[in-house]
Amino acid sequence: MTIDTQTITAEHAVLATRLGDLTIVRDGDSLVGLYFPHHWYQPDPAAFGTRTARGFEDIASQLEEYLAGTRTGFDLPIQARGDEFQRRVWGLVSQIPYGQTTTYGHLAWLLGGAVTAQEVGAAVGHNPLCILIPCHRVIGSTGKLTGYAGGLKRKRALLELEQSEVIGSVGAVERVGARASGSGDRAQPDR
Repeated sequence: MTIDTQTITAEHAVLATRLGDLTIVRDGDSLVGLYFPHHWYQPDPAAFGTRTARGFEDIASQLEEYLAGTRTGFDLPIQARGDEFQRRVWGLVSQIPYGQTTTYGHLAWLLGGAVTAQEVGAAVGHNPLCILIPCHRVIGSTGKLTGYAGGLKRKRALLELEQSEVIGSVGAVERVGARASGSGDRAQPDR
């Protein structure tokens, strides 16, 4: 597939963090992508547009505060681009409070119908705005850390940063940092 670079309006910046470089993509005033290196499902980098440092100060500041443990939510304009089902899943993920987790199965139950945990997992894996739409807060039904487009080491680090507790599942609340070995975000996806 060829991308017509004449019509690309996106711009991007690369922010060095303790979890690795984050590529931040915006289109107009909205953030449309936040990707770790080797992110599972990122678009062709040509679609990121021109690299610039201008205009990314607010997100850079908020991400630095979050990763330093002094910010629990984000106040940024985002536009999560995906199909209707993905946006529904990302909307639920956006509601998971800072410091808490839920399971793929619980999200499937909230969506109703014949939605499976695996379908939810696929949508979560295609989240274009990691951290801002906190897909790291979704875990397996047994509390196991399962897939994360940025890598399980980063998922564990983010959950430990938040000292996350499990919500929306049967059983006792448990801190992720206590069992791991080795906000409520205000940002909302487009509806």
